Amino acid sequence: STLKIDFNLVLETSGLEVIIRESIVRNNGMIREKLDNLKLIPSTTGNFESILPHIALGTSSGTGGELSSQYNVRGGNYDENLVFVNDFEVYRPQLLRSGQQEGLTFPNVDLIRDLSFSSGGFEARYGDKLSSVLDIHYRRPDSLRGSVSMSLLGASAHIEGSKQIGTNPYKRFTYLVGARYKTNRYLLNSLQLEGEYVPDFADIQTYLTYDINKNWQLGAIGNYNTSVFRFVPLSRSTATGLIDFSLRLSANFQGQEVDNFKTGMGGVSLTYIPERKKNPLFIKFMGSAYQSLERETFDIISDYRLALIETGLGSENQGKELALIGDGVQHTYARNLLYLQVKNLEMKGGYEYQAGTNNEKTHFFQWGIKAQLEDILDRINDWERLDSALYSLPHTEKDIVLKNVIKTRNDLNSQRFSGYFQDEYTVQKPGLGELRISGGVRMAYWSLNREFYFNPRAQVLYKPAKWDKDITLRLAGGLYYQPPFYREMRAPDGIVNTDLQSQKSAHVVAGMTWDFTRGKKQQVPYRLISEVYYKKLWDQVIYDIDNVRIRYSGKNEASGYITGLDMRLNGEFVPGAESWFNISFLRAREAITGLQHQRRDKGQAEG
Repeated sequence: STLKIDFNLVLETSGLEVIIRESIVRNNGMIREKLDNLKLIPSTTGNFESILPHIALGTSSGTGGELSSQYNVRGGNYDENLVFVNDFEVYRPQLLRSGQQEGLTFPNVDLIRDLSFSSGGFEARYGDKLSSVLDIHYRRPDSLRGSVSMSLLGASAHIEGSKQIGTNPYKRFTYLVGARYKTNRYLLNSLQLEGEYVPDFADIQTYLTYDINKNWQLGAIGNYNTSVFRFVPLSRSTATGLIDFSLRLSANFQGQEVDNFKTGMGGVSLTYIPERKKNPLFIKFMGSAYQSLERETFDIISDYRLALIETGLGSENQGKELALIGDGVQHTYARNLLYLQVKNLEMKGGYEYQAGTNNEKTHFFQWGIKAQLEDILDRINDWERLDSALYSLPHTEKDIVLKNVIKTRNDLNSQRFSGYFQDEYTVQKPGLGELRISGGVRMAYWSLNREFYFNPRAQVLYKPAKWDKDITLRLAGGLYYQPPFYREMRAPDGIVNTDLQSQKSAHVVAGMTWDFTRGKKQQVPYRLISEVYYKKLWDQVIYDIDNVRIRYSGKNEASGYITGLDMRLNGEFVPGAESWFNISFLRAREAITGLQHQRRDKGQAEG
């Protein structure tokens, strides 16, 4: 078979040694992509996550529609996905209610070198979430470059470069800076809800590296993101029904909504990679801080009416009201504030032990420990009043009772500790093929709920040498716990359950990757990836999704399972342009503790 390897050599004056290794067994069960082709996929949000459903197994867009960049993987929700940028974990805002409010997510497409994505069964070195992991790496520039792009939906620009410090070839400074601006006002003006939309989203971020000497490298990453959404609603009219019976709901509004989300993140890393011809070693020290200030304010009164309208074709009164069914007033009010601060220190390392006469056997040991501090301040003042025919609902003769009232003040301070260890064993035998076995464990403890867990994970990849086809087989499984963050603990009434335990799952994934070529005059490479999976779930926290807002129950009260099949075929179906075809089948079942689920057998259904 033919194997294509693309790489860039480092400048000769840098003094760095370039070692290129390509294993027969590839990808460790993760989809790996470069950004050259992915940047051409159109997106209304301008966010990188919007293109994930096009390339990743079992991934679909969220319920927020084309204005949302949220994604779910194999039956999970948005909060069940890990995202890393240059080994730093990335967080998302907590108070978002709709895709209209979503600003710019952390990953900047102009800065990305490549990415890896796993839809389940990932290694122990990654964190603790139920569904997926997205691992993004920014570029390390080697020359001066830049870009500028503009459209009616926003603009972006970036600059990058590299400079040798002094006469020492091992001292080099690189910089990568990007800025973005986005506005959805032209898209929002076409919605059924008419009004004045003023969405303004902007961010600036940078990634810097400095080679101190031959063995040590210092890195820094920073991001500041601001999202302001202003909305003054005016009117809305929605019709629904059939040809002979149709209803129209119309409303006029007073008031406005102003939402402000400001987030900042900074991190530094110190990497030690000594020059060793055999048994290479690396150690990386990391420290980062994330801070978010989210304000949600609105005070809106809507006068609505529900009427029966004329639907007769050719009628002079077509579309006009025939009868008023009901009218009323809805008043919504919120003054919500959430301040979130996360600080962490981490150390990770790796050591490759090579054995055998030709290094045909290797052990790659990886380990890491992490300590994290969390400070959360939450202030909720949220209520709704309904009035129908001059009667407040629910109605009493003495008082005005509001339908939904949430007034809480929550302050939480906690510490998390986690660690992992894994060994990746690879053996190559001529005539038989290559076998890679990866096994590891993750450990974690959280001071707030006093929960400790110890989770094993394993993967087996096998590439037969005697087969005529270029096929790699994969089997993976393990325990995947998701410790609660603030949003899972807060119930719809605003009460925080600090005893909430981790949501738990057990993954079993079996897959196959087949690389082949087709074509008479010119051989075109293709890749078929298929995976069948089963996820057993318990201690789940049930939730409702409204647009992109997730409202949890705050209790471990559900169990279930998810099973399915994912397939992806990619290649140059059109010469010069790589394309993808994704097909997925999924079945999910959930049982809620204390809720009696009705069963109907075949005899009852026929009767």
